[in-house]
Formats: sequence, C-alpha cells, structure tokens
Amino acid sequence: MDRIDRAIINVLRRDGRVSNVELAERVGLTPAPCLRRVRRLEEDGVITGYRADIDPAADGRAFEVLVNVELAVKDRATVIGFETRLAGFDEVVELRRMFGLPDYFVRIATADLAAFESFVTDELETIPGLAKVDSHLTMKRVK
Repeated sequence: MDRIDRAIINVLRRDGRVSNVELAERVGLTPAPCLRRVRRLEEDGVITGYRADIDPAADGRAFEVLVNVELAVKDRATVIGFETRLAGFDEVVELRRMFGLPDYFVRIATADLAAFESFVTDELETIPGLAKVDSHLTMKRVK
C-alpha cells in the first residue's frame, strides 16, 4: 500500500458512498486508475465491505449497554458455545473476546431498559458457563 491507497481508504472510511469520480478527484487520480485501485484493495481484503450507519432510535435500538462478561468455565466447548449463541442474537451489536478479564466485551442494543433486562434475564444469563455479567450505561458518547 502506498500513499494513494491510504488516501483512498481515508476517504472511503468517512464516506463509503462517494462516487468513483469524486474519490478520484479527492486522491489526485483519474477515475479509471482509481477504480482499479479500489477493486484491488477489495480483492486483497483491505476493504472488507461497505455499510450504512443507521439511526438507532429509528431502528428501535436506541438503548445501548456495554456489558463485561466473565466465564466460570473456559474449556473449548464452553467458549465456542458461548460465542456461537451470543453472536446469534440481533441485540448483540459487537462481541469481543478479551485478553485477561473480562473474558468478553459485549455491546448490546435494545429498544429500552425493559427490553435490555428481558434480554439479559431470558437470553444472556441462560447461556451455560457464565460467572459474571457487569453492565455499563453510557453517560455521553464523546467520539
């Protein structure tokens, strides 16, 4: 990757819907070579996809909670089972296995507090091997 590839990535990171003509102009290329570079970055796995940022309130998922999870049992079957089951829930926006404690960092988005409580009680806490669930509400999103 060179300076132009990095410039392409920076523009696409801010605006994934930018037209190829506009992208080429912003990075100092003509459209054809710019498109070839974008396709190469996609084929090489540098650009892994494009997405739309959706207003959580419009999607019924405005209540977001950061949850730390620790497992009591950490054998392979428990870890794989936990990850597979938790990753399958629509409420789980992000799931990270961490080094040290907590074992997992989970970002959960629901419509409201009642829906979150129901998810934790009826889904999360029924997964075998859990030791601790620690929830954190965001006061203010800074960045």
